Amino acid sequence: MSIAIVLFALLVTAWFLAMIESWTATGRLHPAAPLLSGLAHLGRESVVPRTPDRVFFETAPVLLLVAAMLGAAVLPLAPNLIIADLATGALFFNAALAYVLVALIMGGWGPNGAYAMVGGWRFLGQLIAYAMLIVMPITAVAMRAESLVNTAIVGSQESLWNIVYQPLGFVLFYIAAMALAFRPPFDLPTAEGELAGGVDAEYTGVRLAVLRLARLLLVVTLASATTVFYLGGWHGPLLPPWAWSLIKTLAVAVSMLLVGHYLPRIREADLLGWCWKLGIPLALLNIFIVGLLILVVP
Repeated sequence: MSIAIVLFALLVTAWFLAMIESWTATGRLHPAAPLLSGLAHLGRESVVPRTPDRVFFETAPVLLLVAAMLGAAVLPLAPNLIIADLATGALFFNAALAYVLVALIMGGWGPNGAYAMVGGWRFLGQLIAYAMLIVMPITAVAMRAESLVNTAIVGSQESLWNIVYQPLGFVLFYIAAMALAFRPPFDLPTAEGELAGGVDAEYTGVRLAVLRLARLLLVVTLASATTVFYLGGWHGPLLPPWAWSLIKTLAVAVSMLLVGHYLPRIREADLLGWCWKLGIPLALLNIFIVGLLILVVP
């Protein structure tokens, strides 16, 4: 039952995000737009490049979808509403999303096209930049909870959410999550103006529909992780726990869609420089501050 509820929640949230994405592009809020767009993709011919690596080309969209769903599987919507409450849930979440890189490299290499390949290798550069900024804030969150169990991490925020306890960690994790989801201004792998779609460029029809669904689910998963790690998860007054998790996840996911539209795209060299020269020292500072708070404040 938990599996069905979580999957339903993921799909509903992805539908809502697709509707918001359509609204930002067209200026019209049309509830049926995601469904019509999906049907349009399914009705189009799935064109295959002339000399692809067929295994990589076919596998990449599915692998991206699987990576997003594996990450969501260890994130709780409510105390008893989680697919897999692993003892190393926070660690598993980070490990599952490592396959996002694999999927994009395969999606870039598989079509045997210049733009797609550049987009795939650009994402490898992004990984080198954001990877530590995903792991290190999670480390500080686990320190406070004294556990890697995601339900325990939510439980540790009953009296005070981590966004208040460690705001620096929240900012770093949020930025890294946007880079992992390759949303603007970190959309270097797709870069419409430079790469004509990059890793998306050679995909059409059903394959493109799966790829776009996977990208939306990836945003939902990362927004849910932000809710679990920093926004108190299911904690909140009056409403049932699952409703608070859903509201917070939707709020974070919509912010990820909207924020990037007001910022210029960041060059890959600048992203690497800022993350390594500024982001990692700040993440270490965050761990140090959390450690002091744990020792000084019971």
